[in-house]
Amino acid sequence: MKTSSYILVLCLAAMTFTGCGTLKSLRSDYQSQATVPADLFGTGTGLAADSTSMADWSWREFFTDPLLQQLIDTALVRNTDINSARIAIQQSEAALAAAKQGFFPTVYFSPSASISSFGGSSPAKTYNLPLQINWDVDAFGSIRNQKRKSETVLLQAQVAEQAVRANIISAVAQQYSMLLLLDQQLEILISTDSLWNISLETQKILWENGKSYSTAVNQMESSYLSVKTSIVDTRRNIRQVENALCRLLAITPQSIPRSRLGPYALPRRFETGVPASLLRNRPDIKLADLAMEEAFYDTQIARAAFYPSISLQGLAGWTNSAGGAILNPGKILLNAVASLTQPIYAQGKLKANLKINQLEQQDLMNQYVQTVIDAGSEVNEALADCQAAVEKHGYYHRQVEVLKDAYKGTHELMDNGKASYLEVLTAQETLLNAQLNEAVNMYNGAQGIIALYIALGGATR
Repeated sequence: MKTSSYILVLCLAAMTFTGCGTLKSLRSDYQSQATVPADLFGTGTGLAADSTSMADWSWREFFTDPLLQQLIDTALVRNTDINSARIAIQQSEAALAAAKQGFFPTVYFSPSASISSFGGSSPAKTYNLPLQINWDVDAFGSIRNQKRKSETVLLQAQVAEQAVRANIISAVAQQYSMLLLLDQQLEILISTDSLWNISLETQKILWENGKSYSTAVNQMESSYLSVKTSIVDTRRNIRQVENALCRLLAITPQSIPRSRLGPYALPRRFETGVPASLLRNRPDIKLADLAMEEAFYDTQIARAAFYPSISLQGLAGWTNSAGGAILNPGKILLNAVASLTQPIYAQGKLKANLKINQLEQQDLMNQYVQTVIDAGSEVNEALADCQAAVEKHGYYHRQVEVLKDAYKGTHELMDNGKASYLEVLTAQETLLNAQLNEAVNMYNGAQGIIALYIALGGATR
């Protein structure tokens, strides 16, 4: 009973150093003060504030190609970066579990024994079999703030895993799109190789019959060989991209199964409307906010260091050592101590630590605002890329159709001696460039829609 009274007196004495308002402040939870700039996405983007965001789609809903889904599944299981992120989560969970135990006392079992003799007397044997208990009373929220900080660190690890997940999904999808583009380009080049070979043979026949010049044959053959080298380069690029994908999937180099690049790669409509506040679903923005939260609890811990720390210590056990006398048999030993430590002068370290943490909070607030602004810029850029690819697709498609007719007509005129080899060569090269440009535009559209999905915070689930 007396021990409880002493503890109560110590706690009341500690309260005299501070008021209820300070205690409430030291135990307060983090409230985000982050704000989102107006017109975050810029003007004229067509983003509605109340429509459903594609960021709400799961990656399986967004990437519907079953072959691509298989690749993403493999990457999410095998990729070393995401596995490292998962280990970081487990480490943070262990640290949080330890922080939660801070509210409870520590218990030690520390047995000891000794033998002593003085002046040739019979040896005296002493022993102690105590349990030691230490308990820090969280009167000013230091342990609580440490626990909340550990919770924030765990959330950071979880969001970091989401960020790695989104980056891996994006990287796999981008490399996959590049493979589809290279396949399309290879198909165009092989088809062109066949057509240009026919043109070259026709030109040789005209030269043999005196209806053309050797220079025409040489020019035609030079262009034909250029296509041949482009085919070799494209096949080499395909191998390079496949190897890059294999590294992402953490598998040995091998051929990657895939579908074909087509107009479906371009988004037919945009469901991108999203309030700027919902961009907080982006991992980088969530991490920036969590960093401010962690700094807040660091500041709370720094504030709590100015106030007393209360410690309760107890000892219970069996001993035969009673100070100057040795008792046999031994007796039960009970001991309880309560202590209060109030910092008076710590060489300015406490004030400096508090100031440093307050400045860190301010700096992280500025970083948060910049992160949000950068996110809005990414959305704006990705949306512009998507819109441009969609608008250009019809033009490129029509251009290819027109140039096919032009090439066919020019070739017929040359066969009838009404057009020169140079006109045919120009028509061939113009058609090839248009076909390649159309394929690149479809790839750009696919890349743009992937970037937009990620910029809006997609692929995190």
